[in-house]
Amino acid sequence: MATDTLNPRSWLYPTPRGLYCEPGDFYVDPAVAVARAVITHGHGDHARPGHRAALATPETLAIMRARFEDMPNTAQQPLAYGESVRLGEVDVRLAPAGHILGSAQAVLEYRGQRIVVSGDFKRRPDPTCPPFEPVPCDVFITEATFALPVFNHPPDTSEIGKLLRSVATFPERTHLVGVYALGKCQRVICLLRAAGYDKRIWLHGTLVPLCMLYQKHGIDLGDVMPVSDTVLETFKGAIVLCPPSAMADRWSRRFADPVAAVCSGWMGVRARARQRGAELPLVISDHADWPELTRTLADVGAPRVWVTHGREEALVHYARSIGIDAEALHLAGREEEGA
Repeated sequence: MATDTLNPRSWLYPTPRGLYCEPGDFYVDPAVAVARAVITHGHGDHARPGHRAALATPETLAIMRARFEDMPNTAQQPLAYGESVRLGEVDVRLAPAGHILGSAQAVLEYRGQRIVVSGDFKRRPDPTCPPFEPVPCDVFITEATFALPVFNHPPDTSEIGKLLRSVATFPERTHLVGVYALGKCQRVICLLRAAGYDKRIWLHGTLVPLCMLYQKHGIDLGDVMPVSDTVLETFKGAIVLCPPSAMADRWSRRFADPVAAVCSGWMGVRARARQRGAELPLVISDHADWPELTRTLADVGAPRVWVTHGREEALVHYARSIGIDAEALHLAGREEEGA
């Protein structure tokens, strides 16, 4: 990798539009529509419509088409994991991020220097996407959604076990489970299947299109069905997945005395669980927790770390304490509600 003669800030730096790569003339996960974008994954705070050209994994482009009405005015450039392309003077490749289907780290190389933009990532096994790949680099750009020592998430299997024990304990009640539509929903279904739950899983209508997309990309979700056009008696003892916002609206009133569960890394915070009205908080996150973040800094071995969003100051402080040159970028437009 590079010597210290090249300042990484001279070729990749934050702007009001997002992280801009000057010698490649592109933005990574820009906050607004731009001429050329490299997209790490399909969540709405990273992938936005209106770009004239977008480079991403084939899966991420498929997600963007599903969410943004096929993007007819965007030139779409698919790049599979491990492949490389040259944009301007910069070599770009995508490495798995382990976050959701199609999620990637953008690996940028310019004049012998390598910068890795992680996007959002996690280090836990996920049957819906390849695992995070640590890429040695000169600068590692990381999220910090759960970058406090208090965030040490329990095993996913134990949280799914809590849900299934509750289903067994209250067989007359519907279990209404709040999940983010992209990534969390499909992962929770796969975790339930891995735990031996083979019954039908019911879906709020807004979750169906992305579940179908996952199935088209080879992710087996088993027997899933939209809630509409069914008899209410069917839902006694059933598991019904829905967006967290639907748990408090008229849609949820069709279920008599449901158990309200919410899947999120924030469910380890009691105040957040109460705010969401979660009778059964389940700590299942698609983001790295504190031990995973600190392990990742060691795994990539970057002498410089830039932190994009989340608990930036805590991770910067930790990185500096172990001799890493770290700073917060304070990128705008990042959300954490689906964590």
